Amino acid sequence: MKSQLEQLKEMTTVVADTGDFETIRKFQPQDATTNPSLLLKAAKMPIYRQLVDETLDIVRNKNLSSFEQIKVCMDTLAVRFGQKILDIIPGRVSTEIDARLSFDMRGSVAKAHELINQYEQVGVGADRVLIKMASTWEGIRAAEKLERDGINCNLTLLFSFSQAAAAADAGAFLISPFVGRILDWYKLSTGNTYVVPSEDPGVQSVTQIYNYFKQKKYHTVVMGASFRNIDQITELAGCDSLTISPTLLDELGNTFSQLEKKLDANNTAEVRCFTLGGEADFRYRLNEDAMATEKLAEGIRCFVDDQIKLETWLRSL
Repeated sequence: MKSQLEQLKEMTTVVADTGDFETIRKFQPQDATTNPSLLLKAAKMPIYRQLVDETLDIVRNKNLSSFEQIKVCMDTLAVRFGQKILDIIPGRVSTEIDARLSFDMRGSVAKAHELINQYEQVGVGADRVLIKMASTWEGIRAAEKLERDGINCNLTLLFSFSQAAAAADAGAFLISPFVGRILDWYKLSTGNTYVVPSEDPGVQSVTQIYNYFKQKKYHTVVMGASFRNIDQITELAGCDSLTISPTLLDELGNTFSQLEKKLDANNTAEVRCFTLGGEADFRYRLNEDAMATEKLAEGIRCFVDDQIKLETWLRSL
């Protein structure tokens, strides 16, 4: 029998959630996603020290202030990791912009163009890159502008139906609704330590979003993210895409039971009609959802923290 990973690849686009080239080469996903946390982890691995040193040399040879140097170094490192990943995978890589721009629409658009320009300078076309941004109101508006500019976006840190609907209305190429972090919040708030996989609130959130998008004929790709166990993944088998950590990819690769397709664009459960107003309605709905509000803010803070840690580490070299 095929492993569950092999079976999953037949019904869902499997995406590796890592910056480690060797892990990506091992599991042969279609796409890959990165973020500041993953880049920090990968950059500190001894096997990638040469890549880091080469990046530092490139930046040091430019006539820049120390502040400008670190900004350029961060972008260059992200692009170089993305370039190396694209040498391995056939699809796209998601490269995240500085999370400190999460509430700056113009700054996000400018940074996205800078990253795409860097990719193009090393021979990578925009069609192989997704610019990753938090699903704030400003991030969604930035994605709307970038999609019109021919730059595809991945809206991440997405925890609510209203965030998903706003992203689809804006024409975002892809959204990353989180699963595990939603479960984390519900476990903490309810005190329940075990949840039946089919009743997992993160799984239910992605399922609702997927069904709604298919019924509304949205072209936005739904990519489940942030998994805590393979049960969450198997409950979403059939979703457009799933981005999965190396640990869970390995577990799926060593599990050989039959995998059932749970999500099907031609057989969706009915989802209530939903109409989202403008900015005020979006912010109100997000404010009413304590889980989404708290996890979005926490996620941005964590990404910023790891961005600063990576900057500090690079300065020390």
